[in-house]
Amino acid sequence: MKRVLGLFCVVLLIIVALESLYIFQNQWFKQNIVEELPIPRPLLAYAFENLRKTQFPQNQIRLGGVISENENSFQQVFYFYVPKAPNSKEMLKVSGLANIPKEEGEYPVIVMFRGFIPNDVYKPGAGTQPSATVLSRAGFITLAPDFLDFGESDKSGDSFEGRFQTYTTALTLLSSLTTLNQGLESNYKGTISADLQRIGIWGHSNGGHIALSTLAVSGKNYPTVLWAPVSKSFPYSILYYTDEYDDQGKQLREALASFENLYDVELFSPEKYYKWIKAPILISQGLDDQEVPYWWSDELVEALEKNKIDVTYFTYPNAGHNLLPSGWSAAVTNAVNFYKERLSEVL
Repeated sequence: MKRVLGLFCVVLLIIVALESLYIFQNQWFKQNIVEELPIPRPLLAYAFENLRKTQFPQNQIRLGGVISENENSFQQVFYFYVPKAPNSKEMLKVSGLANIPKEEGEYPVIVMFRGFIPNDVYKPGAGTQPSATVLSRAGFITLAPDFLDFGESDKSGDSFEGRFQTYTTALTLLSSLTTLNQGLESNYKGTISADLQRIGIWGHSNGGHIALSTLAVSGKNYPTVLWAPVSKSFPYSILYYTDEYDDQGKQLREALASFENLYDVELFSPEKYYKWIKAPILISQGLDDQEVPYWWSDELVEALEKNKIDVTYFTYPNAGHNLLPSGWSAAVTNAVNFYKERLSEVL
């Protein structure tokens, strides 16, 4: 009986030991294997250091139908494709509005980036067309992308990826300008062509933010005109506008909290990378601007000059965010003169 009892105790101890070993191994696996699995951070592809290393494709720019015209130019839709994410093989369609001068000739190209406009009121050319009309009359081809989610473009990613996709859209369009003359040839049979040695950028408000980001990432010498650019660091540059949301920005702040748990926001802030800019810049700022305070542009100019960037700065009293009522005509004239001077230096 004692032998049986002893054998039973030994078996019981073995069972307890095996169970304890199983529990220990299971806990160790969870702590040392499962917890060490990397957390996916797909948006790191949009960090400025990574964008700078990205090769943006040269996709065909195709001109659609003429939707309107004036005595100097045609306004017509254009299309091109952008990667869904940096280095992705999946492509998304982006539409935009082009202004093509009517008179036969070869013309410099100005790529135009608009500011924020709600999707439900947006129309192609909104935010850029008044200036584009003047630029085309002065002898420039203009291209203003709608960006993903707008116009006839495909859908963008989530709130933050959609924001970062404006950079990849801008950079892909600039890379794709090498195909523009093929698109023009199919419409204008050699009478209108683009001078691809002379390319400039124009940006207003958030479009100025996109332009500054594009200049930093590309490092290219594109003479650039900025009107009231959003130039503050990310994410302050978007939090500043949360009072314009119906929920006072609650949903955005929740999304930002999740974003900051995964990412270092400084990696996505163009203000940290202005030192990479090589292009000459003209900045126009209304002193009565309620959307982009004039001191933002004051500080931007100071930062650019500190980095030895060629910057020209005009301020306009009694002018708001769109440089109205007193500054718009002078600002667009200054833009035309700036492009003619700086693009002539490129040759």
